[in-house]
Amino acid sequence: MKNWTKFFKKHHKWPSLVLTFFILLFAISGIVMNHRETFSSIDVNRNYLGHEYQYHNWNKAAVKSALQLEGDTALIYGNIGVWKSTDNYQTFANFNQGFPEGIDNCKIEKLLKTSSGDIYAGTLLGLYKLQNAAWIKIELPVSEKRVVDLLEMQGEFYVLTRSNLLKKNSSGFEKIKLLPKSDYNGKISLFKTLWEVHSGEAFGFLGKLFVDFVGLIFILLSISGIIYFIYPKWMKRLKAKSKNVKGKAKFLKFNLKWHNRLGYWMIIFLLLSALTGMFLRPPLLISIANAKVEKLPFTHLDDPNPWYDQLRRISYDEELNRVLLATNEAIYYSDDLFETAPVLFQSQAPVSVMGVNVFEVIKPGQYLIGSFSGLFYWIPERNLIFDYFTRKPYMPVKRMGPPISAHPIAGYLRDANGREFVFDYNLGVGNMTDDRHFVEMPQQIKEAPMSLWNLCLEIHTGRIYQYLFGKFYILFIPLAGLIILWILITGLVLFLKRKKKSS
Repeated sequence: MKNWTKFFKKHHKWPSLVLTFFILLFAISGIVMNHRETFSSIDVNRNYLGHEYQYHNWNKAAVKSALQLEGDTALIYGNIGVWKSTDNYQTFANFNQGFPEGIDNCKIEKLLKTSSGDIYAGTLLGLYKLQNAAWIKIELPVSEKRVVDLLEMQGEFYVLTRSNLLKKNSSGFEKIKLLPKSDYNGKISLFKTLWEVHSGEAFGFLGKLFVDFVGLIFILLSISGIIYFIYPKWMKRLKAKSKNVKGKAKFLKFNLKWHNRLGYWMIIFLLLSALTGMFLRPPLLISIANAKVEKLPFTHLDDPNPWYDQLRRISYDEELNRVLLATNEAIYYSDDLFETAPVLFQSQAPVSVMGVNVFEVIKPGQYLIGSFSGLFYWIPERNLIFDYFTRKPYMPVKRMGPPISAHPIAGYLRDANGREFVFDYNLGVGNMTDDRHFVEMPQQIKEAPMSLWNLCLEIHTGRIYQYLFGKFYILFIPLAGLIILWILITGLVLFLKRKKKSS
């Protein structure tokens, strides 16, 4: 029995010491991520981060597209906010006046100029309208903040969020009822379920606060564990110098008591947090990527909206009077302005689960679709898909690993002369028309900061440890999760043994 106790002590102590620093970062970053809007005003200087996080050649989704105005004047936009150019993208002036402080508040999904001359910005945290050279926030009748696309269709202005399509009317905005798609079965992705359980969002704001509390417990267990490791040796040295350690001994006893109690009382939630987190990143994510489950009753996920958190892009084919709707799973169309349910295209262009970033009508019935799966020219009625780079028919390739192509597409624009520029997330901008290079990224724009939330995302997903582990960083999350589970289990066994012995 003593050997088993020694085994569990050893296997609880040493993995804990090795992983303590990472557990603290997991917990702190998770708490920040749970409250993006609260921390949206806090930015991080990119100069303090590694080369991987620096802007170069307009990469990292710095640009998603541009709104061409008159002549050579345009507004270029993306994760850097809005910048105005009056000389066909040769020089740029900051055009973010009116947005709240913080780069998260001026991350732009779409700019649109209506036929009446109004200019709107759909952003990560709301809808804005340009008035007197400043952006003014427009309230929407939905709780979600993120606007993913804007559209003018037959003289009407529409706003697309991740769950709702809204139409502007004389008093504001009204929801357009989107009928369930033909293949809708009421289920939701297992990934989405695990994501919202892990963050607590499934149970609303109180659920998020409870998960924050779980994160705080991880922090307290880590700190108290370090104290229990350091204090005995320190006290021993003080004793050797004939110093009084009664106060420290009392504190150590208190520290151990609450370390054990907190771990025991919260064990189910600590285990659940570690287990759900493991499946939110590759390689374990691959095993659940396509799985569907019933909606958890009495939770935020049990939403009657059949399009809940699925909408990503919208476009209008004027010649065919057809609306195209891209979701996180497929692309649908409506030939009657959503009087009936959107119809699934039988032919589907390759689209990343991370969403569509380019959604352009090139000709009637012919579309340009870009995502982290690549850039494709798509003619759905003829079941034709061409790789836009090679100009050859697309040949699907089954492969294991992250769903990212060699050219993850973050953006696309045409300049005043009709030149096509494509923005690769990693490599940056490239000219698809001729040999003329896009202007070098100005230093002022290069210095655009990273939001604290995005830095925490890099930490929480383990991507930031690529510097330590190289290509093997992708294994960090599942391995760290397994070690945390083992630490929790061995700690529980030791507590139960001690409790049994004292009873």
